[in-house]
Amino acid sequence: MFWTLAFAGVTAVFYADGVNERRHPILIVAGPTASGKSALALALAAEFAGAIVNADSMQVYRDLPILTAQPDEASRRAAPHRLYGVVDAAENFSAGAWRARAVAEIDAIRNEGRVPILVGGTGLYLRALLDGLAPTPPVPAEARQAARALQAELGAEAFHRVLAQLDPEGAAKLEPADRQRVLRAYEVAKATGRSLGEWQRGQSATPDYAAVIILLLPPRGHLYAACDARFLRLIEGGAVEEVRALLARNLDPALPAMKALGVAEIAAWLDGAAGRESAIAAVQQATRNYAKRQYTWFKHQMPERPGLRKLTLIEQYSERLLPEIFSFIRQFLLTPES
Repeated sequence: MFWTLAFAGVTAVFYADGVNERRHPILIVAGPTASGKSALALALAAEFAGAIVNADSMQVYRDLPILTAQPDEASRRAAPHRLYGVVDAAENFSAGAWRARAVAEIDAIRNEGRVPILVGGTGLYLRALLDGLAPTPPVPAEARQAARALQAELGAEAFHRVLAQLDPEGAAKLEPADRQRVLRAYEVAKATGRSLGEWQRGQSATPDYAAVIILLLPPRGHLYAACDARFLRLIEGGAVEEVRALLARNLDPALPAMKALGVAEIAAWLDGAAGRESAIAAVQQATRNYAKRQYTWFKHQMPERPGLRKLTLIEQYSERLLPEIFSFIRQFLLTPES
């Protein structure tokens, strides 16, 4: 059973089926990049004695604090922050590794008497936490290398067609431009003989979290403008020097950290293959494209089940929305059970 509430440009959906929905309460702030998640998380931490846990796949890397817009020192002084900048760029960090650390941090925060507040735009991480992960076997390194080589040889469109022959269900859910997920679906199907969807239907057990999800989905025009403006601030804040230091390590370009938004474009600028303005424009376009994919994912694929309450804000975060958000949280998550 579910109920829907609407007020002040906000849509709220919450579910109930008689289970103990306040067991292990957590707050989740989700949405596309540049939608105001970090500022909202800080406000929630101040109001509810919370500690913030990163749920962004790029903000885990310590080599890219500026480029990935990790919280600054003032934010870290205002509230405890966990899982930001904790992984070296040389590591191939996975959703499973993040989930294990996040579960441990949530337990530790609760033991401290604080409310865990997860914030980030990586839908896979949040789904892994709330719904568990499929027990996929490790794909042999040689199979992964062969898959990457084939993708590079064929290009995104043709490689997507190859995936469609192996895994029609998986290919139908992915755009050719989503190269990383297309590659993952291909290598799993090729190496195991089973599609990723088949593996995912055998999800692993997950803690019985009750959660309020605050989902930020501003109008796309406002969101894209915020993306463009934020990247200019990152450039001014030292993102170019950060990428220069990362490139000097000569890491495998296939590593996740090397694929962070802006790394390839700034690398081309530093190498002289692109000018400053064209590099900035390319990063801004890539960021807008990424925000569009995030927007679509959160709108249609955010987990929904008993024990989860979702509040969707259809505008950019601002402090004037806090009274409604605080009221929603108190009413549907933090009030004691009768």
